[in-house]
Amino acid sequence: MQKSLKIAIVGSGLVGSLLAIYLKKAGHTVHVYDRSPDIRKIRFSGRSINLAMSNRGWKALDGVGIVDEVREIAIAMDKRAIHLVDKLNFQNYGQEGQSIYSISRGALNRKMIDLAEQAGAAFFFEQKIWDVTLSTATLHIGEEERGEWEELKFDMVFGADGAFSRIRHRMQRQSMFNYSQEFLNTGYKELNIPANPDGTHKLDKNSFHIWPRGKYMLIALPNLDGSFTCTLFMPFEGENSFASLTDRKLVEAFFEKYLPDTIDVIPNLTEDFFANPTSTLVTMKCFPWTYEDKVALIGDASHAIVPFYGQGMNAGFEDISVLYELMNQYGLCHLKGKTLSPL
Repeated sequence: MQKSLKIAIVGSGLVGSLLAIYLKKAGHTVHVYDRSPDIRKIRFSGRSINLAMSNRGWKALDGVGIVDEVREIAIAMDKRAIHLVDKLNFQNYGQEGQSIYSISRGALNRKMIDLAEQAGAAFFFEQKIWDVTLSTATLHIGEEERGEWEELKFDMVFGADGAFSRIRHRMQRQSMFNYSQEFLNTGYKELNIPANPDGTHKLDKNSFHIWPRGKYMLIALPNLDGSFTCTLFMPFEGENSFASLTDRKLVEAFFEKYLPDTIDVIPNLTEDFFANPTSTLVTMKCFPWTYEDKVALIGDASHAIVPFYGQGMNAGFEDISVLYELMNQYGLCHLKGKTLSPL
């Protein structure tokens, strides 16, 4: 019989919170640490790309029986709406009844933390993990990087702390650890299409809206409140870039010329454009993802990918599906004679 382990997860994002549910339901003690405040208590906007949940993501949620709860905050998108300068085309994603699903990152993250707490995982927010001793699965936590640290010892540590993972940073200093990162010359900025006064959507709510323009593009995904979260992808420098749009008039002229059908649906265009940050896009690869039987990387900490492939969250959730299969295969789920299985 496999004993119950004391496991730490660094990172309370989507992957970390789902992993916490799996590990709790397998009978382990789970502590989740995050340096940020509890996302359920703060306003989440200005730096987000809505998520597109595919079958790989739903499979991972189904493994612990939380599909119904998550589907409540999702909107089916059965087609792309391609906004050309002079016309609108639709492309179905698959056969009738097949869709991907738009979900607000903030809404999903809040839901996942709630579900993980309900499963029995303990969350510790605003806790800064600066380092990890790999051989003993010991986290080093403190207010300042060069201040006093407290040691927290576990049986196992998972690094789910994103593309710039502190856990991976320690692993990178081991021999035979391969690592690479590559930033795109393209960044992104969040914009917003609000709902109509009656709460309905200004555009077709069951479409993934795309304005393709060569080296830059705008996308819009629907939200439950009738709004759309928009993301503008552009080069940082050069013609038609973030660097070229330096004042309100230039932004308005750019949208009127190249994205004319957005003018009437993005009323706070210039306010959002200059209030919201311009964020970077990075692809990160590394191997191995584990250190002995003590520390493992999961999600973006091990394989961050730019959003154009629509696989960041889905790939991270699939990590957990594969891990679950391996846990069953090698006995980490066999507690008190029971095997973790879909609920």
